[in-house]
Amino acid sequence: MRRSEQRQRGRADAGTPADIGAHSTVNRAYDPITTEEADRILAAAIAYVAEVGVRFEPGTEADAIFAGAGCTVGGGVVRIPPEITRETLRRCAKSVRLWNRDGSRHLDLDKDHCWFIPGMTCIRVYDWDTGAPRDSTLADLARITLIADGLEHIDAVCVACKDIPNSTPAGEIGEFLCLVENTSKPLEFLCEHDITLRAAIEMAAELRGGRDALRERPYFLHIVTPLPASYAATHVEQILTCVRAGVPVVSGTVAFGGATSPITVAGCVVHALATDFAAMVLAQLAVPGSFCIGSGMAYFMEAATGAIGSIAQVMLGEQIICQIRRQLGIPSFTAFAGRVKARRFNQDAVWELSTLLTQVYFCRPATCDYLGLHDNGMTYSIHSLMLANDLAGLLRTLWRGAPVTEDQIALDIARDIGPFGNYLGHVHTARHCREANWPSIYLGANAPLSTTDKPDLDLKERIDLDLAKRLASPGPDPLPADLLSRLRSIHDAYAAR
Repeated sequence: MRRSEQRQRGRADAGTPADIGAHSTVNRAYDPITTEEADRILAAAIAYVAEVGVRFEPGTEADAIFAGAGCTVGGGVVRIPPEITRETLRRCAKSVRLWNRDGSRHLDLDKDHCWFIPGMTCIRVYDWDTGAPRDSTLADLARITLIADGLEHIDAVCVACKDIPNSTPAGEIGEFLCLVENTSKPLEFLCEHDITLRAAIEMAAELRGGRDALRERPYFLHIVTPLPASYAATHVEQILTCVRAGVPVVSGTVAFGGATSPITVAGCVVHALATDFAAMVLAQLAVPGSFCIGSGMAYFMEAATGAIGSIAQVMLGEQIICQIRRQLGIPSFTAFAGRVKARRFNQDAVWELSTLLTQVYFCRPATCDYLGLHDNGMTYSIHSLMLANDLAGLLRTLWRGAPVTEDQIALDIARDIGPFGNYLGHVHTARHCREANWPSIYLGANAPLSTTDKPDLDLKERIDLDLAKRLASPGPDPLPADLLSRLRSIHDAYAAR
């Protein structure tokens, strides 16, 4: 049985993908500030794009689009009237469905679901044999993608690491094809070169059976990564290319408090949101009703070292941004939770990953898509990804909540047993003993306690055993030979340009 068949069968009992990713209605997200304070930050971000303005590299199509809508364009800066920004926030698409490779299953990208995705564009990996960091290759991307395809709580796959020996447009196009070949799950993608995006769209359209079919069932979510309040020509081109092709797009910057934005939490959040809103306005002016959502993040300088740090500020910034987006009815796309500073998979990494994924329970972003990143995004760790997969299962167990019925309360059974009895042998215990459990792969019942007969292996050793099994298992169903041949022809044609 192929892995995709195993996964489909395994998930049938759990419900549809929408059920798996949905937040429970019996518990709610955490709002760290009042609604009035959130409104004040929102108003400040709208005022920023109107009064300070956002840089757009001159000479792109954005100049005419903004000017034609009544924005002020000059000196490489665009100032957007508040009413245009507010209208964008009201009318933009607030959800989209992202479909798997064969178009049979989808993820709902909205404010009510959370999906888990491997992190993106590391330039190094930990060597599979020695554990030492080294430059990443296309073979590493293929291997990580294959493993992610089989992980139970990984819902889509992104470019986990780059093909460093081939850092060219042709190399980037090869990365997209590598994802298509090695997973049946939906994709996230990002690239440096515009031609890469055009090639990816053409391959995705070929996979779907045409541009209209791709627009109907988008295969990948595209990500652009501008600097804070600054869009280069390639960002403009990629946003416009996506919305015109019906490809959902996310624009995500990192506002660096103390460096590129104020060091205060509220000030940094304003810069992140202002950058978001500028991209969203551009997309709506070009294609009204398109799905283009900003996903800016607030990071902060550690005053003692000048490096990225200050985890409490980062967590607060993330919580506030997610709260404001929920208030607007738009989804949050976050890189915060899976990205750890630790230089290797050790106690520090486990603490960071566990803490930051706990944050996801309260923030409830639409995607948690930097899983596996180490050393501030430089090096990819498969061990970190596999632990994140396990912890995602814990979050989903919590999100399901606890039903409150007469049977669950079990007062009638308590009356029968009385205060001196026990519940160990009661049929009620047998019937319900597994329903609220987290079936952890490495922890919980699989922890090597002295009261069990499990071998005394540490967490990394337990992950290593699981990794060996997953590497030996079959991959996703292969693409039909004629389709793969057509995709490779598209790759070769674009790579030769």
